[in-house]
Amino acid sequence: QVQLVESGGGKVQPGGSLRLSCAASGSIFSINTMSWFRQAPGKQRDMVATITSSNSTDIADSVKGRFTISRDNTKNTVYLEMNSLKPEDTAVYYCNIWYREARSRNLASYWGQGTQVTVSS
Repeated sequence: QVQLVESGGGKVQPGGSLRLSCAASGSIFSINTMSWFRQAPGKQRDMVATITSSNSTDIADSVKGRFTISRDNTKNTVYLEMNSLKPEDTAVYYCNIWYREARSRNLASYWGQGTQVTVSS
């Protein structure tokens, strides 16, 4: 069984900053990619940022230059540093990992429960 614990969401004024964290634990042998997605009300869930095990990153154009993704492999944790936040960044942010299961070494994916980010004055 895998657990993803997300933290760092909240309400912030436009132009402000937040840092999201997502810590993975459980029956994990290794983690390949770690990603953040977001979903605004009435919209589809979109990828925000992804980081591979070799620290290659992919950032959505809508947040490029404002958001940074990083990971700490010793803690199985991924971070999303969000700066210059805009009202359109308001959404539920979800953590996602692709990992190798500890016993079978099969590749699997897991989603966090989501954390709300609200950008409003």
